[in-house]
Amino acid sequence: MPVSSEKEKAITQRMLELGVSESDLEETFVRSSGPGGQKVNKTSSCVHLLHTPTGIAVKCQRERYQSLNRHLARRLLLDKIERAQKGFVEEEKEKIEKIRRQKRKRSKRAKEKILTGKHHQTAKKVLRSKIKIEEQ
Repeated sequence: MPVSSEKEKAITQRMLELGVSESDLEETFVRSSGPGGQKVNKTSSCVHLLHTPTGIAVKCQRERYQSLNRHLARRLLLDKIERAQKGFVEEEKEKIEKIRRQKRKRSKRAKEKILTGKHHQTAKKVLRSKIKIEEQ
Protein backbone atom coordinates (compact mmCIF):
# COMPACT_ATOMS: atom_id res chain seq x y z
CA MET A 1 0.00 0.00 0.00
CA PRO A 2 2.18 2.85 -1.25
CA VAL A 3 1.98 6.44 -0.04
CA SER A 4 0.74 8.99 -2.57
CA SER A 5 3.31 11.13 -4.36
CA GLU A 6 1.71 14.29 -2.95
CA LYS A 7 2.31 13.10 0.59
CA GLU A 8 5.89 12.16 -0.27
CA LYS A 9 6.47 15.65 -1.69
CA ALA A 10 4.96 17.21 1.43
CA ILE A 11 7.33 15.22 3.65
CA THR A 12 10.40 16.14 1.56
CA GLN A 13 9.32 19.79 1.59
CA ARG A 14 8.96 19.71 5.37
CA MET A 15 12.36 18.04 5.71
CA LEU A 16 13.91 20.87 3.67
CA GLU A 17 12.20 23.50 5.85
CA LEU A 18 13.53 21.89 9.03
CA GLY A 19 16.99 21.30 7.58
CA VAL A 20 16.83 17.52 7.80
CA SER A 21 18.42 15.49 5.01
CA GLU A 22 18.05 11.81 4.22
CA SER A 23 21.75 11.28 4.98
CA ASP A 24 21.09 12.39 8.59
CA LEU A 25 18.65 9.54 9.09
CA GLU A 26 19.54 5.99 10.10
CA GLU A 27 16.72 3.66 9.11
CA THR A 28 16.41 0.09 10.34
CA PHE A 29 13.62 -2.41 9.92
CA VAL A 30 12.66 -4.85 12.62
CA ARG A 31 9.87 -7.33 13.14
CA SER A 32 6.72 -5.86 14.61
CA SER A 33 5.04 -7.14 17.70
CA GLY A 34 1.42 -7.32 18.74
CA PRO A 35 -1.64 -7.91 16.59
CA GLY A 36 -1.32 -8.61 12.89
CA GLY A 37 -0.84 -12.35 12.89
CA GLN A 38 1.37 -14.22 10.46
CA LYS A 39 2.02 -11.22 8.19
CA VAL A 40 3.53 -9.22 11.05
CA ASN A 41 5.55 -12.17 12.34
CA LYS A 42 7.12 -12.95 8.94
CA THR A 43 8.02 -9.48 7.66
CA SER A 44 10.08 -6.66 9.10
CA SER A 45 7.45 -3.98 8.80
CA CYS A 46 8.39 -1.98 11.91
CA VAL A 47 10.53 1.07 11.09
CA HIS A 48 13.10 2.51 13.50
CA LEU A 49 14.39 5.97 12.51
CA LEU A 50 17.26 7.78 14.19
CA HIS A 51 18.21 11.38 13.46
CA THR A 52 21.95 11.28 14.14
CA PRO A 53 22.61 15.02 14.70
CA THR A 54 19.99 15.36 17.44
CA GLY A 55 19.82 11.76 18.64
CA ILE A 56 16.03 11.72 18.33
CA ALA A 57 14.66 8.24 17.64
CA VAL A 58 11.23 7.10 16.48
CA LYS A 59 9.74 3.63 16.13
CA CYS A 60 6.61 3.09 14.06
CA GLN A 61 4.64 -0.13 13.65
CA ARG A 62 1.16 1.31 13.28
CA GLU A 63 0.40 -0.28 9.91
CA ARG A 64 1.06 -3.69 8.36
CA TYR A 65 2.96 -2.20 5.43
CA GLN A 66 6.59 -1.16 5.65
CA SER A 67 6.23 1.67 3.12
CA LEU A 68 3.39 3.22 5.08
CA ASN A 69 5.29 2.85 8.36
CA ARG A 70 8.32 4.54 6.77
CA HIS A 71 6.17 7.53 5.86
CA LEU A 72 4.54 7.68 9.31
CA ALA A 73 7.90 7.34 11.08
CA ARG A 74 9.32 10.26 9.09
CA ARG A 75 6.29 12.35 9.96
CA LEU A 76 6.65 11.54 13.66
CA LEU A 77 10.36 12.28 13.58
CA LEU A 78 9.81 15.64 11.89
CA ASP A 79 7.20 16.53 14.52
CA LYS A 80 9.69 15.78 17.29
CA ILE A 81 12.49 17.71 15.59
CA GLU A 82 10.19 20.68 15.03
CA ARG A 83 9.16 20.69 18.69
CA ALA A 84 12.80 20.57 19.74
CA GLN A 85 13.78 23.41 17.40
CA LYS A 86 10.92 25.70 18.31
CA GLY A 87 11.27 25.27 22.07
CA PHE A 88 8.10 23.31 22.68
CA VAL A 89 10.19 20.86 24.69
CA GLU A 90 10.15 23.11 27.76
CA GLU A 91 6.37 23.52 27.57
CA GLU A 92 5.89 19.78 27.34
CA LYS A 93 8.21 19.21 30.31
CA GLU A 94 6.15 21.71 32.31
CA LYS A 95 2.93 19.91 31.38
CA ILE A 96 4.40 16.55 32.37
CA GLU A 97 5.63 18.01 35.66
CA LYS A 98 2.19 19.49 36.36
CA ILE A 99 0.53 16.10 35.77
CA ARG A 100 3.13 14.45 38.01
CA ARG A 101 2.38 16.95 40.79
CA GLN A 102 -1.35 16.34 40.40
CA LYS A 103 -0.92 12.58 40.70
CA ARG A 104 1.48 12.86 43.64
CA LYS A 105 0.28 11.47 46.96
CA ARG A 106 -1.19 14.16 49.21
CA SER A 107 0.32 15.01 52.58
CA LYS A 108 -1.54 14.21 55.81
CA ARG A 109 -2.31 17.86 56.40
CA ALA A 110 -3.82 18.25 52.91
CA LYS A 111 -5.95 15.12 53.38
CA GLU A 112 -7.22 16.40 56.74
CA LYS A 113 -8.07 19.78 55.21
CA ILE A 114 -10.05 18.13 52.40
CA LEU A 115 -11.87 15.85 54.85
CA THR A 116 -12.76 18.82 57.08
CA GLY A 117 -14.33 20.54 54.09
CA LYS A 118 -16.28 17.40 53.22
CA HIS A 119 -17.56 17.03 56.79
CA HIS A 120 -18.67 20.66 56.73
CA GLN A 121 -20.55 20.09 53.46
CA THR A 122 -22.19 16.96 54.91
CA ALA A 123 -23.36 18.92 57.94
CA LYS A 124 -24.96 21.53 55.67
CA LYS A 125 -26.76 18.84 53.68
CA VAL A 126 -28.07 17.20 56.86
CA LEU A 127 -29.62 20.52 57.89
CA ARG A 128 -31.46 20.67 54.53
CA SER A 129 -33.23 17.36 55.07
CA LYS A 130 -36.90 17.19 55.98
CA ILE A 131 -37.81 17.17 59.61
CA LYS A 132 -39.60 14.02 60.69
CA ILE A 133 -42.45 14.55 63.11
CA GLU A 134 -43.11 11.63 65.40
CA GLU A 135 -46.72 10.90 66.29
CA GLN A 136 -47.76 9.57 69.67
